[in-house]
Amino acid sequence: MSAMTRRTLLGAIATSPLWLQAAWAQPTNLKISHQFPGGSVAEGDFRDRLCRMFAAGVERRSKGRLKFSIYPQSSLMKSEDQIPAVSKGQLDMALVPLTYAGAELPEVNIGLMPGLVTSYEQGYAWKDAEIGKEFSRMLADKGIIILSWIWQAGGVASRGKPVVNPEDAAGLKVRGGSHEMDLMLKEAGASVVSMPSNEIRAAMEKGQLDAAMTSSSSLISFRLDEVSKYVTTARGGAYWFMLEPLLISKAAFDRLSREQQGILMSVGAELEAFARKSAQTDDAAVAALFQGKGGKTVDLNGETLRKWQELARATAWKDYGSRNENCAKLLALAEKTLA
Repeated sequence: MSAMTRRTLLGAIATSPLWLQAAWAQPTNLKISHQFPGGSVAEGDFRDRLCRMFAAGVERRSKGRLKFSIYPQSSLMKSEDQIPAVSKGQLDMALVPLTYAGAELPEVNIGLMPGLVTSYEQGYAWKDAEIGKEFSRMLADKGIIILSWIWQAGGVASRGKPVVNPEDAAGLKVRGGSHEMDLMLKEAGASVVSMPSNEIRAAMEKGQLDAAMTSSSSLISFRLDEVSKYVTTARGGAYWFMLEPLLISKAAFDRLSREQQGILMSVGAELEAFARKSAQTDDAAVAALFQGKGGKTVDLNGETLRKWQELARATAWKDYGSRNENCAKLLALAEKTLA
């Protein structure tokens, strides 16, 4: 070995701790994907705002050790690809309806089970109840961790007539949002069309949809008031409650220090109050939006909610409970939370 080579090698060994320290000091950058319109911390779709608030809060508490890149409007990947990517560790984080992965992970469809959750109080109580703990365990087994539990009520935008009772859906082409919702709609006589919420507007413009069920926030953000005349809101109650959480890949989570993991969980939990208030604000705002465009607004009542719930119990709940042992267990635990 030449003198120069030895000097080079010894120098590298002597300074290697400095190299390691420099590498360790580099901040970790996590990517957050979602399908909703982009905005800012202060303005825009609350789901995009929540992602930006989360990023800012974690970056501040981690003293810049954790940073985030946010990709709205499915700009990083297609809506349906997000959960499989999170599960496999190919995507760090996403804010996405869990039911988009229902074909591969049937258990997640408990998050949009018609009539099973009928109020925000009930939905948010899941987190600390048996159903929430078991659901979180099952997701972790699939490589997914919930950082923020986000529930949203939804309504129905329709072009030709309002959809209030189950019989109103007969003969219509309707987007339900999940396999279980579709089963209920089929029993009501509707023709079901499946697509993510960011594709609803174009389908309505082309006449491929007569009505669409989606969250109040999506009714607003995707401006469905411009392509439909009627909206059935969630103000008087809803049978359409969707779990659309902020998720992180377990692979990405496990690479972080215990302190950093704690920061993520803490900031995520704190933002749940913002999510709930924002969703409820949108439930009321969607009515004003449609009325401002000359549309007509209708609400549900106790009688109509019971009709939908009875139909759901005989179709969607029955089918979900028969899918596998996990689904049956989750359904039984969720039914314990019914008022």
